[in-house]
Amino acid sequence: MKRSLRARAGATVTASLFLLALGTGCGGGSSQDTGSSGKADGSTPTPTATPTAAAKAVGSAELEKLLLAGDDLQGYKVDTGDEALPTSKGQVKTDKAECAPLAYAMAGLAPGDTQSGASNSVTRNPASDAASKSPEDIGEADIENAFKVEITFVGLSSYDGDGAEKALKAVTDGIDACSGGFALTGEGETQKITRVAAAKSSGGGDESVAFSVDSDADGEGTATFNTEVVRVGNTVATYYTVDLAALGSGKAAAVPTAVIEAQTAKLAERK
Repeated sequence: MKRSLRARAGATVTASLFLLALGTGCGGGSSQDTGSSGKADGSTPTPTATPTAAAKAVGSAELEKLLLAGDDLQGYKVDTGDEALPTSKGQVKTDKAECAPLAYAMAGLAPGDTQSGASNSVTRNPASDAASKSPEDIGEADIENAFKVEITFVGLSSYDGDGAEKALKAVTDGIDACSGGFALTGEGETQKITRVAAAKSSGGGDESVAFSVDSDADGEGTATFNTEVVRVGNTVATYYTVDLAALGSGKAAAVPTAVIEAQTAKLAERK
């Protein structure tokens, strides 16, 4: 490889992890094709609750309060205002319009037509005793353990009327339309998504859909990443997970069920 996987992953964390992580994996890897919304037949998710036409979007400031906070999920660290994520849709471009909702969901941005959004990141990082050791005492195991970092980027967006349902449909439609891949540009870098496939979602909220993408890793193989989109009333939550330890293993990091359940519960309290 031109650069070691770990070195590239480290650069990813300090730069734009959202986009650059798509190019850090090497070796084959693809997720298993299953259905969306917790089903195995690839069918379109069926809403279990429909927002009324009178539903009104809340502002970004209110959505910030609805994001997971430090005490909401044991064993995870919540970072607010994550600088690794784009702040506007103008920073994320795709070569196919129908693929834009997928790219937005991966970036913690609203997959639908709204200006109301907020995002943060939730990290599960096993404790390591390497920090207490002198450099000459740090071994290979310590180095490996230092990269056991699983980061989930969470985005919330709010919609008027049935806008949230339309946002979920845009993602579902995009999975089929973009199955052959698309080009994604952000932070001045372009990444080639070579494959998009439906994945099994958690089935949480009123409606949910999940998908995986295979990303070209600078011509050195592919890396696979998973995203889930969940609707709770007229609010949509997006989840995109990167596991630094899994990069190069050919395995895609699953979006943690604990994160989805905790965020869904917090949103449900507002309904």
